[in-house]
Amino acid sequence: MNKADYINNQFYIRMLILHIGYGLLIYLIPSLSKIIVLIIMGSFLFVIIDRKNKGNEALMAAAYIAGGEVFFRQTGSLFFWETGKYAVIIFLLIGMFFKGASSKTIPYWLYLLILFPGVLIASFNFSYDAEVRKLIAFNLAGPVCLGISALYCYYKKIKIEDLQRVLLMILMPLIAQMVYLYFHTPSMDDVKISLSGNYAATGGFGPNQISTVLGMGCFLIATRLFTIRNKLINLIDVILLILMGYRAVITFSRGGIFTALASIVAFLIFFYYKQDSKKLEGSNLRIISMVAIFTVVWLFSSFETRGLIGNRYTNKDAAGVLKEDITTGRAELIETELTAFYKHPLLGIGVGKGIEYREENLGIVIASHNEISRLLAEHGVLGIFALAILLFVPIIFWFKFKNNYFFLAFVAFWFLTINHSAMRIAMPAFVYGLALLYITDEKKDPVHRKRLAG
Repeated sequence: MNKADYINNQFYIRMLILHIGYGLLIYLIPSLSKIIVLIIMGSFLFVIIDRKNKGNEALMAAAYIAGGEVFFRQTGSLFFWETGKYAVIIFLLIGMFFKGASSKTIPYWLYLLILFPGVLIASFNFSYDAEVRKLIAFNLAGPVCLGISALYCYYKKIKIEDLQRVLLMILMPLIAQMVYLYFHTPSMDDVKISLSGNYAATGGFGPNQISTVLGMGCFLIATRLFTIRNKLINLIDVILLILMGYRAVITFSRGGIFTALASIVAFLIFFYYKQDSKKLEGSNLRIISMVAIFTVVWLFSSFETRGLIGNRYTNKDAAGVLKEDITTGRAELIETELTAFYKHPLLGIGVGKGIEYREENLGIVIASHNEISRLLAEHGVLGIFALAILLFVPIIFWFKFKNNYFFLAFVAFWFLTINHSAMRIAMPAFVYGLALLYITDEKKDPVHRKRLAG
């Protein structure tokens, strides 16, 4: 083991111990949650300004907040609901103040401009008693967070070791959240299980959001089994993967699990593409081991839930009868948004108006679960242009350089998440930005890398 790997592994273990303690502390003394988050954000802000973001401290700070946002919400640590997204935006803007952004970011400036006509349309379309500011902020914070993440990351050079550090920043608060959940609901024996999302297993918080972030945690730990070659660290990660996988599965929210599995497969496709033949044999053994881990997690989850988790994933009710709607009502929401787009194709119905539109047409008050149909409904044809930018710019970037084996996994996580959970949290927006980083590996290719302009 070289010195750099030793330092990184020691850092990982120290951070792991710290965040296990963090999760336990918040469970024992919930009143400390706000103070701790203020200290975390203040410390990040000080370090970014003090070091002038020379080591991409802003990206690491944003990663930590994106990873911890749901935990912060769950434990009442935030002063207002969208604090996490705003903090990610502010940290990255400060980072760009010190290090700037690529001259090639014009598509993402255009994407941000596309979002704002919808604000004007909304101001004319909302009913008299609607909380316009809150509705606009709720629906615009995620897309703006994505735009700022893309501006910061697009064409930005970062060493593979530093990217691993960024991913560790996402993972650590998820470890704390997992520990908190184990203390909050240590066993499923005495809780009432809901097949539409198990609030009992998620500390009373939204299963969809917790499934999403714990799914990301499973993905990050799984990738470490391939990118980190150290027996002790690998053993620790196997244990963590089993523990986190179980907590993710028993949320009974399928979106985060399917997204995690798809992201792992996407990572392995490109990881194989980048590997030399000598390392492939060891990777094959690790894949077999991972399949065994997931099998153990599923069998134990099935045992703990008395087989009901199998009903959930095969779309059956508690009695084993097949349900008609596998989307749990999401298809109807998408249908109303596509109808809104059909009736208002030019500029849409306005940012945030979708909630009122559904109330008027379906008689229910519910936010969108699908960011694509929301973009079309609330922004009209401009939403199509925004979506085209988000899809095609990363693809062109990948085909030009092909140097980030996390690329497809990051894009898959973003795309799948916004299709089942919209942009309720900062995670998919931030992870989208990570797909746009230009990864360098000084050890492998110090001279012949393609030069980046801008």
